[in-house]
Amino acid sequence: MVQHFTLADSLALGDLHTYLQRAGRVEDGSVRLIAGSGILAVYSAILYPRGILDETPTVLGLRTFALVDTEDFDSVVPMRSLVDRIARARTEVGDDESRPVTMSRPHEVSTVTWAGISPPRGGWRALSQTEASVLETAARTGIEEIAQAIPTGTGEQLVQRVRSEIWGRGIEGLEYVPAGAAFAAYSLGFLGEDPISVFETGPWTRLSSRRGHVLIRQKPWSLKS
Repeated sequence: MVQHFTLADSLALGDLHTYLQRAGRVEDGSVRLIAGSGILAVYSAILYPRGILDETPTVLGLRTFALVDTEDFDSVVPMRSLVDRIARARTEVGDDESRPVTMSRPHEVSTVTWAGISPPRGGWRALSQTEASVLETAARTGIEEIAQAIPTGTGEQLVQRVRSEIWGRGIEGLEYVPAGAAFAAYSLGFLGEDPISVFETGPWTRLSSRRGHVLIRQKPWSLKS
């Protein structure tokens, strides 16, 4: 049976398209879609461990969108298939920005390890705020270090180890926030002029701006200074 969801308007469709395109430049595998209470939560994996000994933090991007007349669901779908459906829907909608947009969901996939970890929906406690410039600096520094440390033709295992070391380091002045979270916020276009709010609940930390959220799950003692 074909399953659908309906976004409130084509502006939301355009925002979703942009978000997935940015996420796909980092990790173009799958996305998790959770619909409930009239909201679609779209999770994308930016960083996550690739094995038992891999200490890479789990870092997810999150954008939410208003839904209309959509049943609740929780599914993991291929990103490219979803982007293709969005592109077709944008062509069909045209210039009518206020019109609700209904589109089908791609077939689910079941081999995505990071999607088995569910960030909490509530219970977040506000910790502090930081400037977007702090995160952008951390992201740019990490990107430059990785580019210098990984020559062309380097094996995948070494590449992953270097990335894990660099993105697992802490950011000065931000407790339990690894540099990989800054990379996620920067890559997904979540950084602007407004300050970034920091929240936590249990083992999770969240960075939130008006443009989106970054969720981090990592053992506090594994952060590197």
